Amino acid sequence: MALLTLAEAKAQLNITSTSNDTELQVYVDAVGPVIERFIGPVAERIVVETQDVARDGVQVLVLRTTPVVSLTSVEPLLASGGTSYDVGALVLDGDTGIVRRADGGWLRGPLKVTYTAGRGEVPATVNLAARMLVQHLWQTQNASRGPVLPGGGDYSVSEPVAGLGYAVPNRVLELLEPYRLLPGVA
Repeated sequence: MALLTLAEAKAQLNITSTSNDTELQVYVDAVGPVIERFIGPVAERIVVETQDVARDGVQVLVLRTTPVVSLTSVEPLLASGGTSYDVGALVLDGDTGIVRRADGGWLRGPLKVTYTAGRGEVPATVNLAARMLVQHLWQTQNASRGPVLPGGGDYSVSEPVAGLGYAVPNRVLELLEPYRLLPGVA
C-alpha cells in the first residue's frame, strides 16, 4: 500500500511524458515521511519496542508508534522469567496506542511489545494531501516546467527574501488535521 504512486503524482501535475519520472519519483518518495510526521505511519509496519514497566506493574501501556492496527505479542524482556500476556486478553485502543488488560489487572515488566502500526488503507484525504504536497514542492522547485498559479499563492517561488518559504502548505495541513497524532507526554 503506497501513500502516493508516481502515476497519481503525474495525474496531479498533469504530466503525461516519462521524461521527469526519475526526478518526480524522488518527490513522491519524500512526501511519505513528511505526511507521517503529522499523522503517524500510513503503510503498515512491524514495531518492536521495550516498555520499561516496573515489576510492581502498571494498569496501561502506551505504545510509542500510533496508530496501531494490532498487537502481536507482549512478553517479558528478560529471559530469566516474567509474565507473557495473551494478546486476546488485552484491550487495545489503536488511535492512542493504549493497551490494558481486559480483566483490569496489572501489567508487570519490563516487557517487549511487538505490534503492527499503520493504517489498513490510505484515506482519500491523506492521498489528496500527499498529491498537493508533491505539487507544491514540484512547482516551487521547477516553476519553469509548469504553470504557476496567478499571484503565486502557495506555489510562489519569487519570495521577497530568499529562504523564507515553507515545505508544507496550510491546505495540506488542513487536509491532514482529522488524522493528526494526539499530543505526546514528555
